[in-house]
Amino acid sequence: MGDRNEIFDLGSDAFHGIEQRLGMSRRDYLQFCATLAVTMGLPKGADAAVAKAIETSQRPSVIWLHFQECTGCSESLLRAEHPTLEKLILDVISLDYHETLMAAAGHQAEAARKDAMKTHKGKYVLVVEGAIPVKDNGIFCKIGGHTAIDLVKECAADAAAVIAIGSCASWGGMPSTGPNPTGASSVAEVLGKPVVTIPGCPPNPYNFLATVVHFLTFGKLPDVDKLGRPKFAYSRLIHENCERRAHFDAGRFAMEFGDAGHRQGYCLYKLGCKGPETYANCSTIGFGDAGENNWPVGCGHPCIGCSEKGVGFTKPIHQVATVINIVPPQQYPRIVEEQGKGASFASAAALAALAGAAAGAAVMLTRNLGLSHAASEAERAKVEGKSNDQAQV
Repeated sequence: MGDRNEIFDLGSDAFHGIEQRLGMSRRDYLQFCATLAVTMGLPKGADAAVAKAIETSQRPSVIWLHFQECTGCSESLLRAEHPTLEKLILDVISLDYHETLMAAAGHQAEAARKDAMKTHKGKYVLVVEGAIPVKDNGIFCKIGGHTAIDLVKECAADAAAVIAIGSCASWGGMPSTGPNPTGASSVAEVLGKPVVTIPGCPPNPYNFLATVVHFLTFGKLPDVDKLGRPKFAYSRLIHENCERRAHFDAGRFAMEFGDAGHRQGYCLYKLGCKGPETYANCSTIGFGDAGENNWPVGCGHPCIGCSEKGVGFTKPIHQVATVINIVPPQQYPRIVEEQGKGASFASAAALAALAGAAAGAAVMLTRNLGLSHAASEAERAKVEGKSNDQAQV
């Protein structure tokens, strides 16, 4: 995996180069590498391999395509701070084509894409943002006169790795919501083969960065689940590591936005939180380098399950989640409590009649009990009298 001594084998000149390239001190750089190693779930010592790879390996060429999307995934990347965007795209990777961030436009932009594909044939990383419309031969999305279908197939043909970033590229996302008039589809569906998917709306930029650095360090992409998601980021339910989980276990739930429970940080399950059925690391990594609480639930809004196909953009936001592996005890309050109604005149009259009948029955029962007792006493006295007469004779 790697030896920490390998870091120091780079020499002081190499570290000076790192400081110049990334604008990071030696300490910050080593912390950055250790953070990436931990994010990827790598064993002890992996930070050494990450540090050496970033410094000595050739920066991977990245071609980034945009299709049916809102550019939110790129916007999320813009907010990365360790390293900052310009350090990431100029020093950690070589972002050779990105319609939003590149200076070139028109024919120059297309020429840059083709040149990168030719120069780095079989070695570049293809990143796709946005769903791909397939209805009517893909006429709903064209770039440079070419449909999204043709572009993604052309660029994927000689790519060393294909990464679908965001829920739209991963499984169709928002554009594929019914009735899906454009036939919005995922990258894997169009290519007809599995790809690495980093779903989310938007996904955390460090999940993307860690995936690329893993490829840079080990020459291969990280282990993925059956949906193509890196296991280091999508192997655990959000619910398992949520800061409100203790309230769920204790049966403390916010019932309305702004109520006492909501203000005190109670569980948002009853407000429709999809954390119990969504796999992602939002609750542990946070967004925008503002701390682990900087995510929807940390800000007081239920998780909408944006990274989970069949949940995000499919289930209503406030519909109660399907709890996959943790079921609340039966004594917890129900999601929707039944509300009583005022008694009508007829029901009140019926109740009074029942009450009267019950009272009458009680009187009769008491009377009968009294008669029965008197009769039994008389019978007993009669028997005792006969016994005395026989004794005298």
